[in-house]
Amino acid sequence: MTEGQDRGDGTRVVSAGRSGFGRALAGPMWSAAVWESADLDESRRRASGVRPGEFYARYSNPTVRAFEEAIAELEGAEDALAFGSGMGAISSVLLALCSAGDHVVASRQLYAGTSALLSGPMARLGVETTFVDGADAEAIVAAVIPGRTTVVFVESPSNPLLGVVDLEALGAIAGPFTVVDATFATPLGQRSLEFGVDLVVHSATKGISGHNDVTLGVVAGERELIEAVWAYSVLHGSVASPSDAQAALRGLRTLDVRLARQSATSLELARRLEGHPSVAAVHHPGLDSHPQAALAKSQMRSTGSMLAFEVSGGLDAARRVHDGLSLIRRATSLGGTETLICHPSSTTHVSLSEEDRRAIGVTDGLLRVSVGLEDVDDLWGDLSPLL
Repeated sequence: MTEGQDRGDGTRVVSAGRSGFGRALAGPMWSAAVWESADLDESRRRASGVRPGEFYARYSNPTVRAFEEAIAELEGAEDALAFGSGMGAISSVLLALCSAGDHVVASRQLYAGTSALLSGPMARLGVETTFVDGADAEAIVAAVIPGRTTVVFVESPSNPLLGVVDLEALGAIAGPFTVVDATFATPLGQRSLEFGVDLVVHSATKGISGHNDVTLGVVAGERELIEAVWAYSVLHGSVASPSDAQAALRGLRTLDVRLARQSATSLELARRLEGHPSVAAVHHPGLDSHPQAALAKSQMRSTGSMLAFEVSGGLDAARRVHDGLSLIRRATSLGGTETLICHPSSTTHVSLSEEDRRAIGVTDGLLRVSVGLEDVDDLWGDLSPLL
């Protein structure tokens, strides 16, 4: 357990990642791309060291390092590593851990970009992926090929239907590295590493930063494993911007209060939608009707800001709702202060075939909502007349 883990979440998000601040309450933004060395020997030490702090920004940056330390503390991890985006984090982890001939087991319920990476570039490089139902812990275990499966990769809660993976069962798998994309949960909503999982990744663009003004990814876990990913990331070059890291640290300070408000509003909207006659289905892990409600309750500290619902009437009905809103904004990101809505078939999962979308429950009538900080009655007043 890292220092401060016995403190409350509100205290930890305010206190984390301040080791290099001195007496400043706001961390400095180091924009330098390169640092000079005193002599040849120092140059060599920096060039051959692990994550040298004052050498070259692709290797490390003090502002980015502060953000990494904050995420490590919040996840209860030994270390963390930041990237220029969530996909930068995911692709760097997979490419660092996998080689030609290796095998990956992945939950079928993934962000379409992750699915496309596994089915496209990873397959082209000779890495085979078996996709299984993330809700079936036994199927995940059964798909592992001893001696060949290198990574088991899941998303929990999943995008966009908020399916939940049994993290304890995942963490118990021996052999391959286990990785959870916990973007929807944030480090305060779910502590994936506590269940024995090796690595947790986030698109920090989303709830961690929380203001739709940052593009950032991060992975956390044991230091030795993070350093192995770092060694590859220096070559991959998907580095985090120090300005984005600074903004993310600022956004992180309010994560606890933002998440509490967003979670409460999201659950209330889900309950109202569930009772509406024009709504065919509602997906939210806090609802008793969610097929994995008990599992979500056992492993999530907060059910988060996300919900999805399917309107009766298919694409035409979804378009009427989507296009008719005035307070809720039409955008494909999530976790920010503004409430956003998107049509996954047309945006986040448009790269999948219609057959693949339907196989994971992404229908033409499905809409995904990222709940912000507006009053719940105002959001309902915007949404309900269009249903």
